[in-house]
Amino acid sequence: MFSDRANWDISPNRLSRLLEKKKAGSETVLDLTASNPTQAGFRYEDEKILTALAQPQAMVYEPDPRGLATAREAVKDYYQELGKDIDMNSIFLTASTSEAYSVLFKLLGNSNDEVLIPRPGYPLLSFLAVFEDLRPVAYPLKYDDARGWFMDIDVLQALISPCTRAVVVVNPNNPTGSFLKEPELKALDSICRGRDLALIVDEVFSDFGAAPNPEQVRTAVNRSTALTFVLNGLSKMAGLPQMKLGWIVVSGKSALAETVQARLEMMLDFYLSVSTPVQHAAKKLLQGRKSIQKQMLSRLEENSGFLKEQLAQTANCKLLPHEGGWYAILEISDSVSDEDRVLQLLEKDNTLVHPGYFYEFDREGFVVVNLLTPVETFQAGILRLIARFGSQ
Repeated sequence: MFSDRANWDISPNRLSRLLEKKKAGSETVLDLTASNPTQAGFRYEDEKILTALAQPQAMVYEPDPRGLATAREAVKDYYQELGKDIDMNSIFLTASTSEAYSVLFKLLGNSNDEVLIPRPGYPLLSFLAVFEDLRPVAYPLKYDDARGWFMDIDVLQALISPCTRAVVVVNPNNPTGSFLKEPELKALDSICRGRDLALIVDEVFSDFGAAPNPEQVRTAVNRSTALTFVLNGLSKMAGLPQMKLGWIVVSGKSALAETVQARLEMMLDFYLSVSTPVQHAAKKLLQGRKSIQKQMLSRLEENSGFLKEQLAQTANCKLLPHEGGWYAILEISDSVSDEDRVLQLLEKDNTLVHPGYFYEFDREGFVVVNLLTPVETFQAGILRLIARFGSQ
């Protein structure tokens, strides 16, 4: 009675079963994977946030499929700070970035069409594509010590088929932390324009740069001639996932962009999913992002510095360079499989990390940790990991 889109294996795996056992036994687990900023020990300006949501206008329902003008103006102001002057009509509000993906996949593809997504990458993208009856096709991000992470443009081009409808870029990528580079954007723009493909650029971590590089693309808004959709929202940039406000910015060839805007408006009119209170609060919430970002960036820097210092004392562990985002990748050279490593660490040391295969790394030897973890928890967990798997 269920659709093929919901036909996946939901039985618990070994890691989830062990984690549930630990929780049931009231054991304290050091979680180095948690990504919820509202439970990471940051000081929010509670009164300002709640006051912003309690405006009298929030009691009046004025549905607008693009989103209320006051909220879209706030988004426009955000890009103005980045030096990008955008048309308010190019902005479409959604309840989340996930919803934005789903709307765009509906807009761009028919059943069994394809969308190219990065690998390593966050597994959510594949699920969202399948939910819309599309086929996710992974293109590789490659790494070497000289260049760091980079797109294999040749392989990406080879993966394009008559069924391909869009290329997704996460900028910076999760978990590699690698920003899109100017030559890569230029190549993608040419490919997408020449093959009549859309370019979808997810910039939810773009405010969290760690290693400035003149070739990094800070935002892809108004940077391409191909039809381009840039996604962002309050969840990461303001540390407010509970506020449920994201957006799409449309750019590219003007005639095609105008056609797309009309279709998006019609589609979003079917849902009208963004709440009125958060739209009226958007300006103040976006203005307040810098306070929480300052704390987040400080946490990211402190945990990253500790990680580098500790791994430098080992012979078999290294931290792969990351340019931004919330995550760090540890490469560990030994004979232990990724699955056995995370199971051992949880079973014997009550410490939870993500295995590389969670993000579809192409080989064994990687674990991923969240640098937003509270400092005391992070440091204790890293020391346990090194004591278990590090060598002098």
